[in-house]
Amino acid sequence: MGSGVSITMKFRTSFFAISLGILACAALTFAAQKNSNSLFAQDKGKLTIKLDGQTVGHEEFEIASSGAGWRAKGTAEIKPPEGTSSKISGTLTLQPDGAPISYEWTSQAEKTNGAHILFANGIAKITLEMQGARPFEQDLSFNNPLIAVLDNNLYHQYAVLARVYDWSKRGVQTFPVLIPQELTPGTITVESTGSASADGKTFEGLKVTSSDLEILLLLDTNHRLMRLEVPAAKVSVIRD
Repeated sequence: MGSGVSITMKFRTSFFAISLGILACAALTFAAQKNSNSLFAQDKGKLTIKLDGQTVGHEEFEIASSGAGWRAKGTAEIKPPEGTSSKISGTLTLQPDGAPISYEWTSQAEKTNGAHILFANGIAKITLEMQGARPFEQDLSFNNPLIAVLDNNLYHQYAVLARVYDWSKRGVQTFPVLIPQELTPGTITVESTGSASADGKTFEGLKVTSSDLEILLLLDTNHRLMRLEVPAAKVSVIRD
């Protein structure tokens, strides 16, 4: 009798383990299908930041799937010829369609500052934490939940924008934009410029225009960010 119970229990345990395995495979397949429908793709790299031809900083970034959505994370170290060095980090979580879910940034220079932002229904709820001051809260409203987050000195976020741009439609596309370190909302237009060249290489061009700046993104055939130019500011950002 004891032997029969033992065999039955082993069978049930094996069946249970197999069932869990099948469920796990199904979950992974479902997650892969969800991510395959996303605008984004895994990307990781390093950027060199130049001002008027002189290297003033470096940035490391990674764009990766995170649960049902995506996460874009980067850290930049800026050492200008004059002024204080700084280290800026930002983590942006996104829905598969590119709409932001949350954003956190920290800036370490003479003081350490940071903020946490939650996005929902076109509203950005911001909690700003400045060293030596009480937390400050502010809400900003946008007319579209598909908000471009383009923070100061975190250039990998333009790689995110290049994915959100609808390449099947091309033409001029308009997005609400938030610059978190300045608590500044605004609007940008993004437009494909076709083939572009730099350093003897050919890229896909994408022009980003704000109220006061024009930025040119140079992308590879998979729409990964390879180079960024801000002619008016004499800034170049080059992928290593």
